[in-house]
Amino acid sequence: MAFQIAKIGEIGIGDGHPLAFIAGPCVIESRDHTLRMADALSRICRKLSVPLIFKASFDKANRSSADSYRGVPVDKACAIYSEIGREMGIPVTTDIHLPEQAAAIGAVVDCLQIPAFLCRQTDLLVAAAVTNRCVNIKKGQFMAPEEMSNACKKVVSMGNRNVLLTERGTFFGYHRLVNDMTALRRMRAFAPVVFDATHSCQLPGAEGTSTGGVREYVQVLGPAAVAAGADAVFLEVHDNPAEAKSDAATQLPLEQFEGFVGKCLRVRSAVTGG
Repeated sequence: MAFQIAKIGEIGIGDGHPLAFIAGPCVIESRDHTLRMADALSRICRKLSVPLIFKASFDKANRSSADSYRGVPVDKACAIYSEIGREMGIPVTTDIHLPEQAAAIGAVVDCLQIPAFLCRQTDLLVAAAVTNRCVNIKKGQFMAPEEMSNACKKVVSMGNRNVLLTERGTFFGYHRLVNDMTALRRMRAFAPVVFDATHSCQLPGAEGTSTGGVREYVQVLGPAAVAAGADAVFLEVHDNPAEAKSDAATQLPLEQFEGFVGKCLRVRSAVTGG
């Protein structure tokens, strides 16, 4: 089983397609902020002639603390996603945590993301699959790359072959994620692959009630993953990371996004020869 091209809206990801970027703030903080970020990122990607899929979660159901900001209700999120897709013409992705969220969210976004901790949840994968949207499955920090074949098969069994797999580091239990770049090549036997450059820089549990991180390594890991064969790069971007309501320690500052994309494109060109 190998499907080397996925489609998110009109954007092809995989063999024969340009490097794509999945980017946006970690979570919807407000309508205005979300639309402003979508516009800013879109302008940069148009300038550099690279495909953009906008990402912003509506519900951060796996926050470290019960007191942490979660997001916005589904109906409000759907209105914001529709506005970005319909009026701005940008394909959109977000994660879902419950099977019952799939239909409503799938009606207004182009790709449903399965969180890493939930990558083996059959009911969630099936619910995402039957929307006929692209399904991006994040590899669990506890999973070997080869094990993700079974997650793919759950989606494909519902007749949906539009699948992506995302690498975001392996958690060994000492407040650090370790990235195995060979995982990208191993998972590419099953589907096109994405590298999550910002979550890979997290320090889980390091801050007690919140997840810490080492943002400076985003600029190291992202291009390295492109050199290893990633078909797309995922990263969270914020115009004021210090004030971000989620993942403040790892979101890339907006002013660094253009330089990051340029670096990844140069690596891609060097590796592919074009």
